[in-house]
Amino acid sequence: MFIAGFALLALLEVARPEAALRTRRAIRWPRNLAMAAINTLIVRLVFPAGAVAAAILADHRGWGLLNRVELNPAVKLIVAIVALDLVVYWQHLLFHLVPLLFRFHRVHHADLDFDITLATRFHPMEMLASMVIKYVAVLLLGASPVTVLVFESVLNLTSMFNHANIRLPDRLDRLLRLVVVTPAMHRVHHSFHPSETNSNFGFNLPWWDRLFGTYRQQSLDSSITIGLPDLQGTTSQSIEWMLRLPFRSPSTNE
Repeated sequence: MFIAGFALLALLEVARPEAALRTRRAIRWPRNLAMAAINTLIVRLVFPAGAVAAAILADHRGWGLLNRVELNPAVKLIVAIVALDLVVYWQHLLFHLVPLLFRFHRVHHADLDFDITLATRFHPMEMLASMVIKYVAVLLLGASPVTVLVFESVLNLTSMFNHANIRLPDRLDRLLRLVVVTPAMHRVHHSFHPSETNSNFGFNLPWWDRLFGTYRQQSLDSSITIGLPDLQGTTSQSIEWMLRLPFRSPSTNE
């Protein structure tokens, strides 16, 4: 699913790009995809079965809210997916509000361009923290293994979609925003304006931003500058640079 989704969205980026990239794909893509490979290796070493393991444990022990109520399986699946997506929203918000956590999340926002590979660019410490939060959420909720697998797959695809450098027709974008975060909506979140960086936190469902007052329809600028204000000059963003960024002071970002 990842490979098929990535290939389709990459083709659409070539056919209908929203903006020209400041750094060539031949330079950015290997770096960002290498971070994805590093993260996959580390997460699988620490959590071999991913969040599905937590769902299997909850199912065997009868833990979690959904294991204690009688509901139609389809209803349970929908409730669990919506609830897990809400957890992802609050987790994302938390990584912006807590300075220590944002140090690691900065790796994602430090990219000067916005395209599909940005969906794979996170610091390993953020990925591990995210997995711990997901484990706890699955155990408390009692989501089934199948539900967790479906949620992870959908989140993977929608994350690639909303980071894609794709220009959608305005009418289609407005319609899609009713059910999913679109590239134009999430691009605002990657603006270098702090007020815009702290908006549009949804990764999958767009409802939470509207409900909790963090939704922004569009950027202040017609052409959005991607990245963080203090890192606009950091074009040489090597893998080592990304791994060390959370541990550097703003004055030594290079």
